[in-house]
Amino acid sequence: MIRVLLADDQVLVRAGFRALLDAQADIEVVGEADDGEQAVALAAELRPDVVLMDIRMPRLDGLAATRRIGEDATLDGVRVVVLTTFELDEYVFEALRAGAAGFLVKDTEPAELLRAVRVAAAGDALLSPGVTRRLIGEFAARSKAPATGGSAVLAALTDREREVLALVGLGLSNEDIARRLVVSPLTAKTHVSRAMVKLGARDRAQLVVLAYESGLVRPGWLG
Repeated sequence: MIRVLLADDQVLVRAGFRALLDAQADIEVVGEADDGEQAVALAAELRPDVVLMDIRMPRLDGLAATRRIGEDATLDGVRVVVLTTFELDEYVFEALRAGAAGFLVKDTEPAELLRAVRVAAAGDALLSPGVTRRLIGEFAARSKAPATGGSAVLAALTDREREVLALVGLGLSNEDIARRLVVSPLTAKTHVSRAMVKLGARDRAQLVVLAYESGLVRPGWLG
């Protein structure tokens, strides 16, 4: 059973998500928070598998709440999926930096929301559906160019691990990477896991951030 915490200051939004999620045999909503402070407190108390976190909330916004959860070592198993609207797209890259496992736009299709919860609960980053890849590229392009020493961050990686990291940065799944490199999905997953450990990344989403910030993936700077 996948345990989900809803964090949104709009009662009707929470009610809609709860109705959809609770109707699934493998998903259970274990709590609701109407502000960021309560979301952090309930995450610590309930230890859900996934938190659906709105960005704009009173007392503590969703980004700050996500960062607090990400910095708490006792909550390593909690995955945060940030909910945003097109008007708030500029916050998405910051959300990934804060430790979010991914993000969804609020008007996503019900089936995509259910998939997102299951993907996040499995420990994977939600970086491929719909608009996500395009947005990641746009935010990376708008951000500052990587520091001169950016490549030093990648020094611990083998050539193959760097290659895999670049593909992760482009939003490819393990299966996509396996097909691209003509290796098994298990081998691709092993390379991703090793890169994550060597770089101290909490999850796949942070690997994407590191791929851009180190300069390994630079769509906006290289054209």
